Amino acid sequence: MPQDIRNIAIIAHVDHGKTTLVDFLLKQSGTFHEKAQELGQDLIMDSNDQERERGITILAKNTAVHYKGAKINIVDTPGHADFGGEVERTLNMADGAILLVDAQEGPMPQTKFVLKKALDLGLRVIVLVNKIDKPGAQIKRTIDETTNLFLQLAQEEHHLEFPVMYAIGRQGKAWDHLPTSEEMEAPGDLRPIFDTILSYVPAPQGDVNGTLQLLVAALDRDNYQGRYAIGKLVRGAAVPGAAVAIVHPDGKQATGRIDKVFVYDGLRRSEVQRAEAGDIVAVTGATDAHIGDTIADIAVPEALPTIRVEEPTLRITIGPNTSPFVGREGTLLTGRQIGERLERELETNIGFRVSPTGDGRYALAGRGELHLSVFIETLRREGFEMEISKPEVIFRDDGGQKTEPIEEVTVDVPEEYVGAVTTEFGKRKAQMTDLINHGNGYSRLVWHMPTRAFLGLRSILMTATKGTVVINSIYLKHEPLWDLPPRERTGALIASESGTAVAFGLDIAQGRGVTFIGPGTEVYEGRIIGQNARREDMEINVAKGKALSNMRSKGSDGITILAPPILMSLEQALDWIEDDELLEVTPKDIRFRKRFLTKVDRDRARRKAIDEGSQQ
Repeated sequence: MPQDIRNIAIIAHVDHGKTTLVDFLLKQSGTFHEKAQELGQDLIMDSNDQERERGITILAKNTAVHYKGAKINIVDTPGHADFGGEVERTLNMADGAILLVDAQEGPMPQTKFVLKKALDLGLRVIVLVNKIDKPGAQIKRTIDETTNLFLQLAQEEHHLEFPVMYAIGRQGKAWDHLPTSEEMEAPGDLRPIFDTILSYVPAPQGDVNGTLQLLVAALDRDNYQGRYAIGKLVRGAAVPGAAVAIVHPDGKQATGRIDKVFVYDGLRRSEVQRAEAGDIVAVTGATDAHIGDTIADIAVPEALPTIRVEEPTLRITIGPNTSPFVGREGTLLTGRQIGERLERELETNIGFRVSPTGDGRYALAGRGELHLSVFIETLRREGFEMEISKPEVIFRDDGGQKTEPIEEVTVDVPEEYVGAVTTEFGKRKAQMTDLINHGNGYSRLVWHMPTRAFLGLRSILMTATKGTVVINSIYLKHEPLWDLPPRERTGALIASESGTAVAFGLDIAQGRGVTFIGPGTEVYEGRIIGQNARREDMEINVAKGKALSNMRSKGSDGITILAPPILMSLEQALDWIEDDELLEVTPKDIRFRKRFLTKVDRDRARRKAIDEGSQQ
């Protein structure tokens, strides 16, 4: 094996500084940075529009740097639990991992998840305590909690032996010891990280002279080369023109021929005539390859262990828009187009599951609300008009017993709001497992609760704490169904007539609750324009203006003052809707609507549901 390659993944909880660190590793290794400067980007690796807007990494990405004659392949992974599928598939390409931990927040739920995956695969882990310059940094506590995490998850004795490093990622400085305040102020660089990678992370093991074996961990596509199959060469060498067998996880095989071979060089793919075992490569020509398949020598089609990912926990129904406004704002309107797009997504997004429902709609299962909403946002930007149902939890049958997913929810909140947070979790019968007072005015509460009880809670807590709460959740396990109280939500304010909303009609609506639209907004019968203060739904004609007369009265010349409408994000909207409601998602708007638009149809559906319930 050539000893000049290292394959390493950067793993951490969301917003602990992974992508910023990779950015500085690229800069300081001499890898070109002009592309990011031309685009005006702060972070090269966050190339997706939604990644830059949301400030999170959604897709795992490969890059490579050269240091002291060695090539270091780096994989930047997402930190949010909903994109765990990206982490699971990409860790298979690495031989080591840098685990970033925020010096103030300490280990968080996703830290535990990614560390467990890394140790399961036998990766050598380097702990990097980042953001040590934060005013609230508690470095000793962070190291102690991280060590306890290793004690919980270690499977081998050598897992408990790991180097600890310290960094200020946004300044591009790192140390292999706890720096003094003078050292932190002085100029520095990331050479200690590069040196530790070379000395601690082993070179990839494999037989260069053996037959080809490549585990496909990612797929990509462009208009010039077509489809790329990306993964680590476990054995042998990849050369253009080689005939290969594509071995699927179920044992079935297809044949193909490698057209071109690429390796990573900074932010680019460089075409080569030969790539050897240990390197991360992208090959074209294997058009039948999917994530988890093995590309092998056609004479010795031996499969590698496939990539295992956790099952989805939430499901929505997605179908074409059927509202009176269909076709006004989008260009992709049919169920067939939606189905074809979902099939393409399944090629690269291994966390999704899709099945047709038989009525032109599709059941889309994912890892969480953010996982689903990011994809929905992608579709609307591509020009789709869709209707989305309320997310529902996916139950499982374990040995004849119905079980549901349980989540570990971690809440960081100012101390004055601990009571309000505890009350909301208590209503949902959540079990508190930990309470930590950080001593800086914030407390951390850890709860175990079913996913179906957690749905809708995020927006309630944001309101109750005036936006100061930080909530993170991660799938824990499946358990028998909990006995939960019914979900509470007040009724909807529904437009009873089609037209254009006016101030007079909205003023009446705001006397009943809160509104989601402003004056001048077009509405149709059955569109939800607000939330009622009471439990029942209420129909209101917001397009009705004030009756005119030639009589003056006191205050008749007064100006109608309206409260600003409440605007929800896509995740908040998915939280809010009920079973008899839909989200109308178009490239320009997100609208709430009733599943049945007319009052007659809603009453008929309600009576039918009551009759079916009484028969059961």
